[in-house]
Amino acid sequence: MVKVGIVGATGYTGGELVRLLINHTKAEIKWLSSRSYASKKYATVYPNMFEIVDAVCLEDNMSELAEQVDVIFTATPQGYCASFIKEEILSKTKLIDLSADFRIKDVHVYEKWYGIKHQSPQFIAEAVYGLSEINRAQIQEARLVANPGCYTTCSILSVYPLAKEGLIDMSTLIIDAKSGTSGAGRGAKIDTLFCEVNENSKAYGVASHRHTPEIEEQLGYAANEKVRLSFTPHLLPMNRGILVTAYAGLKKDATAVEIAKVYQDHYKEEKFIRLLDYGVCPETKWVARSNYLDIGFKIDPRTKRIILMGAMDNLMKGAAGQAVQNMNLLFGFEEDEGLRLVPSFP
Repeated sequence: MVKVGIVGATGYTGGELVRLLINHTKAEIKWLSSRSYASKKYATVYPNMFEIVDAVCLEDNMSELAEQVDVIFTATPQGYCASFIKEEILSKTKLIDLSADFRIKDVHVYEKWYGIKHQSPQFIAEAVYGLSEINRAQIQEARLVANPGCYTTCSILSVYPLAKEGLIDMSTLIIDAKSGTSGAGRGAKIDTLFCEVNENSKAYGVASHRHTPEIEEQLGYAANEKVRLSFTPHLLPMNRGILVTAYAGLKKDATAVEIAKVYQDHYKEEKFIRLLDYGVCPETKWVARSNYLDIGFKIDPRTKRIILMGAMDNLMKGAAGQAVQNMNLLFGFEEDEGLRLVPSFP
């Protein structure tokens, strides 16, 4: 059994990691860490875990805790993982970081968009961007995995095949995205109070959202060019889910059959990407509480543009599910181990 530790276990993503790993046949949760709830029983923080998880949340003495496990998940705010990671830690255990600390390869870009100084830039080059469908081979050999963000996962995977094949004009790419409120985390914030969110929908982070450079960097690798795009996220009055609608100009005329073949060529072997029939628009309810990403598209011959659509659960494929998928790759397990979850409906 692979021994697992979770730092930040009491946030929404940490809670989802616990839920998934409890039923993982090849992993055992060795400890749970939480600064906010240190010394408290985990089941008092998440009563749904009553008589399921008996653990008490620990303080984050990482040098000591790293000796007890084979892999650590850090479901923590930006800057935390970078503050404690060092060679001593990585010599003892593998690390899957669910923050943005090691996703962006240019430290100056990271510091500009996140507004904090990176405390361990020496590990950025080594970190593997943990998008399993694209970087599978590199992840398998890694000791530090940078788990992608939720908006980025849905945006990148929805656009990636067409960017890779040079079918769209990347300078025209616009990504419109919507998320449930769990994407903002479990901390109390005025913007995510019930009375603020209910019966409401709003854009935020307009022309300034922190996932923008991450999407640009990864799609730039795919297209083999520098990418600048417009990305606008929106908050919806629902608990969980991501819906991305991306617009781009086609470089040449293409039929729906030709576009569908491009997606099939890239994703036909992928267990967690479901390619919908032409013209079918994905919905967040179709993927809720699962690790699936549903992708659809529609060609608009009038404007010579293509509309690309993706839907997934932000806490699953957008965070904890993807992290477990990466753990499976690190240790040579079946990629869907612990993730064979049928979407719940309604």
